Amino acid sequence: MSIKPIVARLNAVTFPMIDAERNILSSINADVVELEGATDDEILEVAENADAIMIVSAYLRGTVIRKLSNLKMISRLGTGTDKIDIDEATRLGIVVANLPDFSTEEVADHTLALILASARRLKYFEGCIRGGQRPLSVAGIHRLAVQTLGIIGFGRIGKAVAKRALAFGMKVMACDPTLAIGKNNEWNVEAVDLETILSQSDYLSLLCPLTAGTREIIGMKQLRMMKPTATLINTGRGELVNENDLALAVTTGVIQGAAVDVFSGINVFSENGFSTEHPYFTIEDHLLLTPHVSAASEEALAVARTDGAQAVVDVWNGLYPRHVVNGNVKPKIPLRHRHKENN
Repeated sequence: MSIKPIVARLNAVTFPMIDAERNILSSINADVVELEGATDDEILEVAENADAIMIVSAYLRGTVIRKLSNLKMISRLGTGTDKIDIDEATRLGIVVANLPDFSTEEVADHTLALILASARRLKYFEGCIRGGQRPLSVAGIHRLAVQTLGIIGFGRIGKAVAKRALAFGMKVMACDPTLAIGKNNEWNVEAVDLETILSQSDYLSLLCPLTAGTREIIGMKQLRMMKPTATLINTGRGELVNENDLALAVTTGVIQGAAVDVFSGINVFSENGFSTEHPYFTIEDHLLLTPHVSAASEEALAVARTDGAQAVVDVWNGLYPRHVVNGNVKPKIPLRHRHKENN
């Protein structure tokens, strides 16, 4: 196509563009509009003529997508697409691309870091030394080699976490609809059902995508099925958990603790900071919090920006991007698959 495309780059305040990103878009002479996109109105006002949208953490609702009449593709600079109305984009012939593997290693590392920090009670021990106190008991601390890690969601990240946990000698179980129940698989994990993984895990890691079926997959009913000595680790999506139930479960001893990097009721991406009026912030011990940074590294964030920009360039050059979320879409503009280029 020869017309100069308009590319709206959302989250340009909280996740600023980098030169490499701009250089890639310059190859198609793109007119880049930078905005945060914190509200629907801002997106509609600034990006109303956009041919493509690049998005990190903002919401792109169907009511907005319907009004962006020129929009041909959405490039998610990350993995999850639960904040984008995929069905509406598909209905309108808009291609949605994402980056399913840009931060696999980072999220797996962070998940193991949270497990280790919880297992060794680092938050508690740091408080002891800063308060000039030596802890008098090691009750509740166990070597990882006698503990069981349960992983709900066994995709790229789940497999990477399992690999790391197995290296520590942990027994690993996984719950995923793609796995046949049993131990006969190439990853040396035991595939189990949801009830089993809840009741037998010492550490339960949530790594499944957010869908209608997984939203609040963990509530008080499920928490009461877990061991009272268990710890919940969530580096998947905040909405996988009923946050009020988890806070209550930790404070009342239903489970021993939790370590959380993702949130439903806390917008850690807010441009002006976020409120700490949330039940999690009332818990000083047994709840470790990090501000949605499991995917963060200099390398991962650079890849997200450049590969996200390349997806836009690919579409503008008539190619399907490498990772299409809505594979059943009938694009507004003619696109060809990569493997046909050499035919």
